[in-house]
Amino acid sequence: MLRVLTLSTLFPDASRPNFGVFVERQTLGLAAHPNVDLRVVAPLGVPPWPLSRHGHYAPLAALPEREVWKGLDTLRPRFRTWPGTAGRFHAGALVRRLIPLLTALRCEFRFDVIDAEFFFPDGPAAVALGRHFGVPVSIKARGADIHHWGGAPATAAQVIAAGQAADGLLAVSQAMRADMAALGLAESRIRVHHTGVDLDRFGPRDRVTAKAAYGVAGPLIVSLGALIPRKGHDLVVSTMASLPGATLLIAGEGPARGALTAQIAALGLADRVRLLGSVPHGDLPALLGAADVMALASASEGLANAWVEALACGTPIVITGAGGAAEVVTERAVGRIVNRTAPAFAEAIGAVLADPPSAQQVRRGAARFTWAANTAALYDHLSGLVSTRR
Repeated sequence: MLRVLTLSTLFPDASRPNFGVFVERQTLGLAAHPNVDLRVVAPLGVPPWPLSRHGHYAPLAALPEREVWKGLDTLRPRFRTWPGTAGRFHAGALVRRLIPLLTALRCEFRFDVIDAEFFFPDGPAAVALGRHFGVPVSIKARGADIHHWGGAPATAAQVIAAGQAADGLLAVSQAMRADMAALGLAESRIRVHHTGVDLDRFGPRDRVTAKAAYGVAGPLIVSLGALIPRKGHDLVVSTMASLPGATLLIAGEGPARGALTAQIAALGLADRVRLLGSVPHGDLPALLGAADVMALASASEGLANAWVEALACGTPIVITGAGGAAEVVTERAVGRIVNRTAPAFAEAIGAVLADPPSAQQVRRGAARFTWAANTAALYDHLSGLVSTRR
């Protein structure tokens, strides 16, 4: 039996059910493996009082320290974060909090390996914890953990040192693997570990009926992702002036909501562009299944789950060449990769709407991305690290 400690600061909770839902799904798959016993440690970074009482930190106070989350034994320890320090002390604070916690946990669960599911602060902390407890460590790179934290002056050295010291490394795409190598990590030690998609839940449906649920009759474009500049929702909004009769629905929440609302009003698009807010992951199959196109103008990505989920629903995608885009859009039937400009997106979306592929053609593009394959690869990777140590 392989005993796995999954460490992830990117993990859902009752106050943030969509936060890191892809990590949750991967973890559920691994935990269901017949030869795996698994515990989750999902730390919560909280600033000192009185800041901890305000903003998005307040709901975290109500979360239990330990709970069974969707069948997973999950610990949610708090660790101290200091505003204005650019994250430089996060990993150290996490280690100090987790050493006594994991020392106690090992009395009931003597874990064989630490599986860190985000590169920062999880990765540097996991390496320190692995040394302390004498177990191998794997770190997975997903996107912003490399593109932001791996380049930020306050944290880059920690990210690189952790990547060099870890026993195993995972990347969500070939492109992410190359980005990690560019930081100085040995490319030969990095294994590509693609995401999965639930092909039973995400599937084609009658678009006319699905659109009606959103009050839409004509062409429908959907964009998914946090409302932050990096996701490029403003670029997709700008395309709508060139796509008369089409509707755009944007699913996500974040600090750019005000700017997007103002942009929509200024362009006179309030009747055709709607911000849906945070949409539960369970509702995404219906939304993506209603769309004629899923458009996402990201500046950077690892390999976006939204890309693969859209394809599984038979919905073609129009995306930038960010991250693993070329590993997903491998044929014209599944979508287009375009420059990160509004005119390029408008042209590509218009072309797909004018000559749509069949839903089954598009869905074939998602067939490689299964959770069964994800689980098998992760088990092979982690068990190999443990076998090497023994």
